[in-house]
Amino acid sequence: MSTSGEIFGAPCWVSLATRDLASAEAFYGAALGWTFRPTRLGEEFRVALQGGVPVAGIGAVAPRLGIPMAWTPYFAVEDADVTAARIRERGATTAVGPLAFATGRAALAADREGAAFGYWEGEVVSQWTSAEDGAAWAELRSRDPFAAAVFYGEVLDWATGRPGSLDVAYEHDHVVVRRGTMTVARISGGAVGGDPDPRLRPRWCVHFAVPDLDEAAERAVRAGGSPASPVEQTPTDRRMVLRDKAGALFTITEVRDPGA
Repeated sequence: MSTSGEIFGAPCWVSLATRDLASAEAFYGAALGWTFRPTRLGEEFRVALQGGVPVAGIGAVAPRLGIPMAWTPYFAVEDADVTAARIRERGATTAVGPLAFATGRAALAADREGAAFGYWEGEVVSQWTSAEDGAAWAELRSRDPFAAAVFYGEVLDWATGRPGSLDVAYEHDHVVVRRGTMTVARISGGAVGGDPDPRLRPRWCVHFAVPDLDEAAERAVRAGGSPASPVEQTPTDRRMVLRDKAGALFTITEVRDPGA
C-alpha cells in the first residue's frame, strides 16, 4: 500500500460514476471479464478486478453528487486543499469536494477546456500501470496539448525536479508523461471545444487493455453497450470507443506485437 504523497502527480486510479451499481457490475463483468469486491468507501462503491488485480472503481454516486455518468482518472496529490487552490488560481474549477472517505480525500475538477479529472489524497491501492503493457491508462484529448501540459504540470507538480516528480516530453505530436521509463499518461491534440459529439470534446479518455478487441466489442454489445467509434489502428494497437448501458464512454485497446 502506498500513499498519494509517495507517487504524487501520477494517475493512481480510474472510477466510474454511475446510477446503478448492479447494472454496471453486470455490464463490465460480461464485457471485460471483471469481478468485483466491496471497498472501505461504503456500500455505494466496488473495486473491479481483472485476474485478481484491482483495475478500477465503480461508485453509484452520480445522482447524489449531481455529476454525469462517466469514467474519470484520479491523480495522486500530497494535499487536496493545495491542489484545489492551484486549480482555482489557473481559471479551472473543482466541482465536487474535497470529500473525506475512509482512506483519504477525493475531489472532481474540470480543467480550463472542460475536461473532467479527479484528484486523491490518501492511500493508493497500486501505482498506475504503464500505457505499454498495463491493464488501464488515461489519455487527455485537448485542443492545445502544450497548454494542457503546462496546466497539469503546475497543478500536479510535474517536471519540477523534485525526487519522484514525473517527466514530461513532447514526442510525435503527443505529450508523454513518465515516471522513469514508465508512461503514466498521454496528452493528444485534435479535440474540438463545444462539439456536440462528446467523443470529440476535450476529455480524459480511459483505456482498458483487452487481448482481442473484436471479441471484447462483441461481448460489450451483447451486454447492452454500443459502439461509439469505428476501430482505429495505429502501428502499436487497435482501439475502439464504446458506450456502456448507461452511456458512459470508455475505450478498449488491443496492444499489437511490433514484431508480429
